[in-house]
Amino acid sequence: MIKNDSVQLKIGTLLSYAQMGLSVIIGLIYTPVMIRLLGKSEYGLYNTVSSTISMMSVLSLGFNSSYIRFYSKYKAEGDSKKLNKLNGLFLLIFLVIGSIAFLCGMFLSQNLHIVFDSGLTHAEYKTAKILMYILTINLAVSFPMLAFSSIISAHEKYIILKLIGILKTVGGPLVTLPLLLMGYRSIAMVSVTVSLSLIADVIYLVYVLVILKCKFSFGKVDEGLAKELSAYTLFIAIELVVDQINWNVDKILLARFRGTNSVAIYSVGYSLYSYYQLCSSSISGVFTPRIHKIVNSTIHDGRLQREKLTELFIKVGRIQFLVLALLASGIIFFGKSFIVSIWAGTGYDEAYYVALLLILPASIALVQNLGIEIQRAKNIHHFRSIVYAFMAMINVVVSYILCQKYGATGSAFGTAVSLILANGLVMNIFYHKRCNIDIILFWKNILRILVGFLPCFAVGWLLREFITISNIGDFAVCVLIYTLIYFISAWLLCMNDFEKRLISAPIKKFFIDGEDKK
Repeated sequence: MIKNDSVQLKIGTLLSYAQMGLSVIIGLIYTPVMIRLLGKSEYGLYNTVSSTISMMSVLSLGFNSSYIRFYSKYKAEGDSKKLNKLNGLFLLIFLVIGSIAFLCGMFLSQNLHIVFDSGLTHAEYKTAKILMYILTINLAVSFPMLAFSSIISAHEKYIILKLIGILKTVGGPLVTLPLLLMGYRSIAMVSVTVSLSLIADVIYLVYVLVILKCKFSFGKVDEGLAKELSAYTLFIAIELVVDQINWNVDKILLARFRGTNSVAIYSVGYSLYSYYQLCSSSISGVFTPRIHKIVNSTIHDGRLQREKLTELFIKVGRIQFLVLALLASGIIFFGKSFIVSIWAGTGYDEAYYVALLLILPASIALVQNLGIEIQRAKNIHHFRSIVYAFMAMINVVVSYILCQKYGATGSAFGTAVSLILANGLVMNIFYHKRCNIDIILFWKNILRILVGFLPCFAVGWLLREFITISNIGDFAVCVLIYTLIYFISAWLLCMNDFEKRLISAPIKKFFIDGEDKK
């Protein structure tokens, strides 16, 4: 077992990017095959049911994030008894939540008309019911297992978490694809996903009990802890509800008013967004315990805290932006040709505009997603929850009105409006005023990078205008040329010494080690 925290952090980050890369590559290869084998209608149905079940994940109420905060606090105090009680309390909480999720899922499975009304055909209703049953069981089991994955994360054992994540990422498509080719459909896909999740949960359980040797105390709950926990998780729960509304309600509204074909179009655009979003969260997620340490260790020195938080916020944000700017600009220039000519096929042109409406506004939050954990560590996350609650209401109203007339694009526009107002305006003011982050300095750094990419963006525009992409060869040539120009621009005009070392150091080490072996 690797005990060094810095080693865990470095390897965990590398594994995060490995998982991210595999997710994107496998998704880009697997999704078009799945669309063609399932058909537009069942692909839309599969995404609709998955979104419906996903909305019940709000029942976690943010307790998994809360565990990390209280673990860090008790660990700093060196109080093992409180840690054991904390473990027991969270396991009981998740057991109760799992039971509630099971009852809610079973009720919805028997009453699907509440969600979909007449938006599904009779055959689609039958399939949807079976999918709901399977996913409900999976959700009910996954909640208690959250206690164990949260414990592993709090102990900063990133390697095991990321390895299991890679197993699920690779294993799902590898097992599912042969079943689809043999004629099995969405029910088989969901069954494979659930089976892999159960295997991962068992591994988490064994790791916590056998390797970490964690103990669980189920004695009387400390009233002070219960009150503090309730106050802390309340607003995280609101955030979860809002996120589920923003990212899942569009599919449900489309299924209800426009049918599963519109859901399929939206889902293709959303898939591109999800791969894009993954590139940001994969790195920031491993900094959660470190943020809590900074906040707790500098709680009485506001100036030092501002320096450390701003430094980390800018450092991570710049790296995220360097990665995301390549992907976002690439989608702008080549995304439509990729979707229609290579990936999803004809009939999915609208998915390009869905992708842009989700990706571009979301980029503001994605380069700043370290701020979410900073708010939680400082216990001032309630403001974001309130703001996002209002934005979710705007999203629902706008999407409800526009989806009936403009379909998938109308739904995506409602989400885009809420993201721009919440993340682009309100939260940036809050980060600067209340989170002790110099947000002006942050955006100066981002704008300097953006200006450095202007020559590169001009090349991307020329490639799009003068090269017709009709097959994967044309696409590959354009992407390779653009990526090469992008990296040259980044190295010469955008990157600082630290960022250059992140790339050059592993390369130098590789060649030096190679020479030593000779």
